[in-house]
Amino acid sequence: MSFNLANMSFEERAQIEAEKARLFEMWQNNLGKAKGEAARLIAEKPRRKGKWAEWVRAELEGMTPPEYASMVRSEVNKLMAAASAGR
Repeated sequence: MSFNLANMSFEERAQIEAEKARLFEMWQNNLGKAKGEAARLIAEKPRRKGKWAEWVRAELEGMTPPEYASMVRSEVNKLMAAASAGR
């Protein structure tokens, strides 16, 4: 299978572009919410201590759609990286 768009039919390219547009719109509409959700998850870290990572995984698994859960996971990772860099 080739990932070169030039080797794909017009219909295949249009389908890929439509999916990209859908995901971009979802990202735009949900970025603020995902950042807030990530902040909520990070805020639980002191209270949950050693069980925090397990709890976060369970929270992320329960989020829908999967693309939104991925956004939240990414924001959690960014916040964790920023906290580590600040130490």
